Amino acid sequence: MTQTQTQVLTPYQVQRYSRHIIMPQVGSRGQRKLLDAKVLIIGAGGLGSPIAIYLTLAGVGTIGIVDFDTVDVTNLQRQILHQNKDIGRSKAESAYETLKAYNPDVNVILHEEPLTSINAMEIIRDYDIIVNGADNFPARYLVNDAAYLNNKPLVDGSILLFDGQATVYLPGQGCYRCLFPEPPPPGEVPSCAEAGVLGMLPGLVGSIQAAETVKLILGAGTSLSGRLLLIDALDMDFRTVKIRRNPACPLCGDNPTISELIDYEAFCGVPAVAG
Repeated sequence: MTQTQTQVLTPYQVQRYSRHIIMPQVGSRGQRKLLDAKVLIIGAGGLGSPIAIYLTLAGVGTIGIVDFDTVDVTNLQRQILHQNKDIGRSKAESAYETLKAYNPDVNVILHEEPLTSINAMEIIRDYDIIVNGADNFPARYLVNDAAYLNNKPLVDGSILLFDGQATVYLPGQGCYRCLFPEPPPPGEVPSCAEAGVLGMLPGLVGSIQAAETVKLILGAGTSLSGRLLLIDALDMDFRTVKIRRNPACPLCGDNPTISELIDYEAFCGVPAVAG
């Protein structure tokens, strides 16, 4: 990624991030890239929790959090941003408090509103990388389309039961619609609230998403772009399958038909979210 290097590491930062700085793939230059980066995380729940915590600990300078939900006791089995004392509180405010406690130097920006076709382009525009922790199909398609139309890399992940997935969509190299052109019929794929999810699984998948985000910022290693990582935590089996841009994709294909955001609740056949 192209970054404007403006920060000089303070003695405290040199000490705090010393285990990064001694790595040849990072160094002081890479740590300054992290400090200059702006990452938007969609959701402060199961996936958003480890993503936000690890990016904060890594020293990513600006982290945006999109979430309008409140903390429920059922969240505490897996959502490590929140504690018992946070039940009933705004997830965004709870996340802010937790992240600032981990690293007060990180600039945490809260977007306490539903991400919609009206506000998504404006919110996403100000960030370098979008990381998706959404847990429903309308939000997943919305985030995908908005990231693509804004020419932003999207680090994607999903979880259910013992199964997880992760990949990276880079501008011009495919998108979520290439893999899933149409959403499943309503009710065909259960949510975590309906089917359940292993409490540790979002930590596993979210950590992978955080690592992919850091690699993109640093320009290091090989990303999951063009590959879908499939995780079966029940058998502890990891495998990757190749994925590629679909020339017939309505968003990123050769003859796209989608040039602006649409009604994603209607597209997915689910009731609109109030708010």
